[in-house]
Amino acid sequence: MAEVHIIGSIMGASGFPSANLSCKWSMVAGEEWTLLEGSVKGHTQVDLPVDTRFSVWSHPIDVHYSTKSIKGWPKMQFQIFHQDRFGRNELYGYGFIHVPTTPGMHELECMTWKPLASNSNKLWEFFLGASSQLRDTDVIHNGADRFRLVTATMGKIHLELGIILRNFSNYGISMS
Repeated sequence: MAEVHIIGSIMGASGFPSANLSCKWSMVAGEEWTLLEGSVKGHTQVDLPVDTRFSVWSHPIDVHYSTKSIKGWPKMQFQIFHQDRFGRNELYGYGFIHVPTTPGMHELECMTWKPLASNSNKLWEFFLGASSQLRDTDVIHNGADRFRLVTATMGKIHLELGIILRNFSNYGISMS
């Protein structure tokens, strides 16, 4: 079987309205993909930066897959949360990236977005500290459903990923 090893880190985030951010992430792959090692989901710590322009997480990623097909190539999806002074977590945005298909080190930026709330939901958010969230997180990486949403752009997530490919040439696939 062909193998993909994804090693790197979620470096941090920039461009969000305020600091005190954390990131919940998960890896999504097709049915032909088998997880050999590593964790396919996690949550960073909350960063309380002195410089509020960049939140630093340096959260490690180390995932090893085997596959019979390039269909369903792995994607990473993200949810960014802001922690207020009362310890409540407010959703600040969603995002996703396709894992690069070429071997080597890659510096990536993931643009994020947030669903816009209706006026009644804005009132709810103001008094209860809640925020509008998706019922189904598959919408994050599924373009057909995502484009029906009314959204606002948020900040960027910064990643460094190293990709190691093995045995793809045995299946007649050139990945260079």
